[in-house]
Amino acid sequence: MEAPRRRRPSVSKAHVVTVSDGAFHGKREDASGQALLSLLSQGGFEVDNPEVVPDEAERIREAVMTAVERGVDLVVATGGTGLGPRDVTPQAISTIIDYEVPGIGEAMRRAGANSTPMAALSRSMAGVRKRTLIISVPGSPKGAIESLEAVMPVIGHAIQLLHGDTAHT
Repeated sequence: MEAPRRRRPSVSKAHVVTVSDGAFHGKREDASGQALLSLLSQGGFEVDNPEVVPDEAERIREAVMTAVERGVDLVVATGGTGLGPRDVTPQAISTIIDYEVPGIGEAMRRAGANSTPMAALSRSMAGVRKRTLIISVPGSPKGAIESLEAVMPVIGHAIQLLHGDTAHT
């Protein structure tokens, strides 16, 4: 017997986590989080204000897990995807996901390469925890927006699949 499909809410919910020591300590504005908030709102997502955490693995995991437990459909973490010593977002997220979705990270890097060869250094990634899609994007506003725009066409379908709507049309 086929398991019953869970109905996806009419409006998907998203949460933005900005990973930045500077923004957390009030030394700079959270431009990336605000830009992502705007893009997600325009894309039909219900979003609240970005949550700002320092570049610390435990704080990143805690912020993402809290959003997952609240039942959001999508978490977008911005920042901490580079090669710097405090860039730990991918490591933090990889410890809490059930599985990775490598095509999303690949698509974001491919889109970024159209703007800069430095996109190859991004460790942006995506994965799933329970029924929540988690995506990490670069911390610069330009990189964050380009990355998320590159994968927006597949996010809605991914959320449908995560909610059990696996019918192919």
